[in-house]
Amino acid sequence: MTKILVLDPDSCTSCRLCELACSQRNFGVFRPSLSHIRVAINAEDAFYFPMVCIQCDDAPCIEECPTEALVRDPDTNAVVVVEENCTECGLCESACPYGAIRVFDGRAHKCDLCGGDPECVRFCAAGALRYESGESWPREQRQAYAEQLRNLAEEVKA
Repeated sequence: MTKILVLDPDSCTSCRLCELACSQRNFGVFRPSLSHIRVAINAEDAFYFPMVCIQCDDAPCIEECPTEALVRDPDTNAVVVVEENCTECGLCESACPYGAIRVFDGRAHKCDLCGGDPECVRFCAAGALRYESGESWPREQRQAYAEQLRNLAEEVKA
């Protein structure tokens, strides 16, 4: 069975180590603004929400990409960017209902599950991020989380 990134926002403490680990692995610097995962913070309500690509089954980003720069990795089932095909058109960014793709530095950037060993999970001491069998996070829960993420992404964009 394919593994998935399981997200538990109730366990998130907003330490943001996931962002630091991701930016270090992918860019060689500790800079949360470059991270493929972002922790949305609502200080008034002490509400923290990890925002990351949930590797949609229907993947609207793949459908919208005119240059086949987004493909599904057969080993991890993650949607990955084929850098040499990316023209930085931004259609994938617009198509993503979760705000999980950003286009900068000449290409699209998104979570690729670190090739099957997500760095963010390794540094999440609170257990808000786990890489587990798809059975551990039932489809209904994933869909409910995705809906929360979509609503939050809309708030962040506004």
